[in-house]
Amino acid sequence: MKKSAVSLPAKLPTRYADLIALHVPRPIHDRAAYDNTVEVIDALAGHKLNADQEDYLELLSQLVEAYEADQFVPPPKLTGPEALKFLLKENQLTGDDLAALLGVDRSTAYKLLKGTRQLTLEHVRRLSARFNVGAELFLAT
Repeated sequence: MKKSAVSLPAKLPTRYADLIALHVPRPIHDRAAYDNTVEVIDALAGHKLNADQEDYLELLSQLVEAYEADQFVPPPKLTGPEALKFLLKENQLTGDDLAALLGVDRSTAYKLLKGTRQLTLEHVRRLSARFNVGAELFLAT
């Protein structure tokens, strides 16, 4: 894999033509071009920019977004029970821990994990708070 070909100056140019001379915006076809473009975006991001710099940043961002949309497959959608199982596993919790968290008996917790019983609104509130995630995660079917 090719190393970054972008040599960024300490102070980025303020004129559009000079920015283009630094890194020519082109459609991105490989990981090296992607990494180089992201490097320039990172150098611009978070700074007070003039209109030329903002336009240049917007163009580079669009090129990166197009490449990412083409190259990176979004993760599959999880159902509510699948998301719950994943979160329990990641937090090293069991079905018994789920029962305690939700204030239900053990068999109800395992039915929730199997998807044979639906989460209540109160269950979703407790799970969202405990795992710091949006309620919609548990409502997916």
